[in-house]
Amino acid sequence: MFANMRLFKTKKGIIIEKDTILYLLKNENWDRFVNDDYLHNKMLQAAATASPVNISLDNAESGLLAPVQSQELWASGVTYYRSKVGRQEESKTGGGGGDFYAHVYEAERPELFYKASLHRIVGPYGKVRIRKDSTWDVPEPELTLMITSGGKIVGYTVGNDMSSRSIEGENPLYLPQAKTYDGCAAIGPCIYVHDKPLPDRTVIEMNIYRKGEMVFEGKTEIGQMKREPEELVSFLYRECSFPHGSLLMTGTGIVPPNNFTLQSGDKIAITIEPIGTLINFVA
Repeated sequence: MFANMRLFKTKKGIIIEKDTILYLLKNENWDRFVNDDYLHNKMLQAAATASPVNISLDNAESGLLAPVQSQELWASGVTYYRSKVGRQEESKTGGGGGDFYAHVYEAERPELFYKASLHRIVGPYGKVRIRKDSTWDVPEPELTLMITSGGKIVGYTVGNDMSSRSIEGENPLYLPQAKTYDGCAAIGPCIYVHDKPLPDRTVIEMNIYRKGEMVFEGKTEIGQMKREPEELVSFLYRECSFPHGSLLMTGTGIVPPNNFTLQSGDKIAITIEPIGTLINFVA
């Protein structure tokens, strides 16, 4: 019988949550532990021999780290209809035209791009950044896949794909600058591991707060994605190898209005149950 389990990376080490009980794994290497096609079984066996610990993992003092080590973080674009429309709007605003986004949405080949490695990724309660040379910046809440080196999806986490819309809107060739920079992504709070895919009715919810007041809220369901996660993974792994596995953001269906841009001090909370809530602040 499969149990719902979550895997946390903390300053104290790897922690498994099974049936609301936390187990600390001693002397385990993150890369070696997560890159396993049978991760769920491995977690069950590890929890059976580990000692329970009484700590809190739901605050800024918990020592939570981004659940990544040597894995590359990639991202998918224009996988939701709302994202297609948003990309077209930003491109028209920047003078770049928007027809290519419609073509990508309908094309056989998805848009995939490299996002970040460990030193550019922020964990729970950390500070994401907005570029100094950008004037229009938004977070993009995304279901993120944990994939082994063999291409198997073994878990899920919450992702924040920070995006400089003013830069991307100027020209699609500027996408790497709009998407990849220090503090450009956040993931966490854990890896949710189960033997079955998340149901289509799974909700992604994002709330943004400024000086204690909510300034944006939005939600969508992952069933609104045009492409299946397995399809995205198959394209990512066609000609790329990932010795330690990878993480793949699956696109966003929540796009703030064109008159909204992030400011320093904003709080971003992205929730996907049963994974949890990823909270970050804008530097």
